[in-house]
Amino acid sequence: MSEERPAPDPSPEERATDADAWATACAEDLEAEQARRRAAYGTPPGSAAEELKKLVDTVADKLSGLQSPLLGAVAGPAAQQVVRQVVQQAKAAVEPVIERNPDVFDHLAAAGNELLAAYRSAVQAHEHRWTTGPARPKDDGDDRPGTRHDGGEGTGPGERIDLD
Repeated sequence: MSEERPAPDPSPEERATDADAWATACAEDLEAEQARRRAAYGTPPGSAAEELKKLVDTVADKLSGLQSPLLGAVAGPAAQQVVRQVVQQAKAAVEPVIERNPDVFDHLAAAGNELLAAYRSAVQAHEHRWTTGPARPKDDGDDRPGTRHDGGEGTGPGERIDLD
């Protein structure tokens, strides 16, 4: 009978090579998946700071190329130069702030999303009550003034929404 011996433990060099191979394979898979998603959905949006910079650049380009009938045909070139100068000054003021504080814009975007989610939640709960209507209790014959038979107070569209 032959006796099976357990495989010897790999050396530290072999373990490092295996870990490197695993890391390389994971990185390749991630890169392939990202390329597939870019091909299917386009370039994903960048950080909030990058998107703000793109917005500032786009607005600046549109304003610089704007030909307004309000400026008049005679004052056109001079007025366009003034618009370009104002746009450049605004960009010069905004871009350093974006560059120095990119995380601030990410936090502001996240906070805005949280506020929107909270507002949406509050409004949906009230909309549900408004559209389904109140449950009507049995009529007990009590027709005294001040008694309500519509399921309670404040169930209509004029109700104050309490966001606390």
